[in-house]
Amino acid sequence: MDDYYGSKGLLSRHMPGFEPRVGQADMAAAVYDLLTSNDDLPFGEQDQAQCLAIEAETGLGKTLAYLIPAVVSGRKVVVSTNTRNLQDQIIKREIPFIQQHIAPELQAMCVKGRQNYLCLYRWHQLNTEKQSSLLDGEEKQTIHEWVEDTMYGDRSELSWLPSNSPLWQKVCCLSHFCLGSDCPESSRCFLSRLRRDAAASQLLIVNHHLLFSDLAIRKTGYGEVLPRYEAVIFDEAHHIENVASNFFGYSFSKYQITDLVGDIERSASTALADTNKKLTLAQTTSLTAAIESLNLQLPMERGRFPLDQVLQHNSTLENIVQSILNALEKLGANLDNIRGGDEPWEQYANRCHELAARLTLITADSLDDCPADELHYTYWFERTERNIALFATPIDVSQELQSTLYASVSACVFTSATLTTGGDFHFFCKRLGLPEQTKTLSFPSPFDYLNRTLLYIPKNNFPEPASPAYTAKVQEQIKQLIESAQGRALVLFTSFKAMETAFYSLKGHIPYPMLIQGEAPRHALLNQFSRDIRSVLFAVSSFWEGVDIPGESLSLVIIDKLPFEVPSDPVLMARINRIKANGGNPFFEFQVPRAILGLRQGVGRLMRATNDRGVIAILDIRLFTKGYGRRFLKSLPPSPLTREYQQVADFFRDDNDAH
Repeated sequence: MDDYYGSKGLLSRHMPGFEPRVGQADMAAAVYDLLTSNDDLPFGEQDQAQCLAIEAETGLGKTLAYLIPAVVSGRKVVVSTNTRNLQDQIIKREIPFIQQHIAPELQAMCVKGRQNYLCLYRWHQLNTEKQSSLLDGEEKQTIHEWVEDTMYGDRSELSWLPSNSPLWQKVCCLSHFCLGSDCPESSRCFLSRLRRDAAASQLLIVNHHLLFSDLAIRKTGYGEVLPRYEAVIFDEAHHIENVASNFFGYSFSKYQITDLVGDIERSASTALADTNKKLTLAQTTSLTAAIESLNLQLPMERGRFPLDQVLQHNSTLENIVQSILNALEKLGANLDNIRGGDEPWEQYANRCHELAARLTLITADSLDDCPADELHYTYWFERTERNIALFATPIDVSQELQSTLYASVSACVFTSATLTTGGDFHFFCKRLGLPEQTKTLSFPSPFDYLNRTLLYIPKNNFPEPASPAYTAKVQEQIKQLIESAQGRALVLFTSFKAMETAFYSLKGHIPYPMLIQGEAPRHALLNQFSRDIRSVLFAVSSFWEGVDIPGESLSLVIIDKLPFEVPSDPVLMARINRIKANGGNPFFEFQVPRAILGLRQGVGRLMRATNDRGVIAILDIRLFTKGYGRRFLKSLPPSPLTREYQQVADFFRDDNDAH
């Protein structure tokens, strides 16, 4: 790999600003060796994939460290990411470079979920006279011209179309609307063209959701989302357990019913004879009433809650569930008997039967009184502002991954900036059920944390998070730190309540522009934060990762406390109970490792480029007062540690003098 990554290698010669990085070539060599280790075996003739887990911290250049080996290996490889930003970077920056300098014949493409592509049949249906009110003349002409010019009908090409556009919902590809070979537009279908080109491509770029959607559908034996592939490279691999849990589970929601009823009623109003129409609309009305009864009967508090306790103590709820099942079965049977016309009655009927099957599985099995170590799913419901949803989520995805992913490919690479806890891969490998012989590698960041950063943790007289004095003291400390840094701060919280309390308490007391998550779209907030060097951004959840702002604008990262998850979450609770039932210690085996990975993601927002400088402030003295604090400290970058606020002030004074 030195021919590519060395001081005189291809990247040094052709990529402006490239510098050989310690570990990048070693990572590339390990990926290449794994992908080519079974060249003598025909595809599919091994029981389980060979796996490799690589922690490559920020600045190593891990994307090129796996892309080039993937290309030169000759294997058909899927690269799966968690974020759209990384997908775009690979397709728009790395792939063109590889095609220009390494593999001119390389066929690579990004594949998204089918709802991202236009359905020509639905588009032409929308253009009928009766539905033309949904389009104004200018929009209609713009889309018409785009349809004639686009290769795959990808909605991202319509930059003017809002992300929540009702128009797109009427014209996108949805499986339950697909007429397949019976579609009058089948010869021009964008999705069919996409799939043909994907089948001919060596490299496919997808997100985790699509990859696990493919695995879940393959598991049923009823098709596939992606063409056959030989190996998978997961970037941002620390998200895999959560994403896999969604796709190997089941859901049933008010929104799904509302969506189904809306589709059926629109079709029935234009395509059914009066007798059929009257019966069908009566049945959809009955189904709507039943789902509304469910909505009213479940507790009104927003959040995620165990379902079995609610069902066991509420006979009315059991009757409502049965009424929904009856309504779905009657409607499905009626639609099964409707034939002819252009509308997809068979697809509507299948949706009814599928939703009934999901609801049966979620509500019937949740009453079983099984020992915690024998339960396969946890059953729960979530109430949001506009929706109520029921779920069955697998407690342990490791067996699902072994039977679907590892059994279907020859090689799997897992990489992220954060895979280890306390320098150990054990937690990551166990949660994903990786084979015992899985090789692991860890490459530290090449950034100069020792000379360009400082880690600040308050002294032991600072209150712990459980103390009544903690909130006021944290706000006082945040104010001091921001003033020392002259703004330029990302302040990360573990809850919306803590974020909002701090923001509104400090607003007007800090002489710098203050931004808060929720007041504008994420990308707009980050653009403003990056442009306005002295601004301060208060944020939670998603801002702990994926924020990439090199330079002076982000010179201080403040974290209010260690990011332990709320143990009352039903999925988390089920996993904790499983570990207890097996004789383990869930706090040290599960909760602490997950909090360490979260903290490492937050801390990683500071250093994004070689010339960055700044302070990481973690306002939680449990790092020193609790025994588990050592594991957290061991997982942090090698920044000089101080517990003296004056050293932080001196750091920023020197930094400001240098500018």
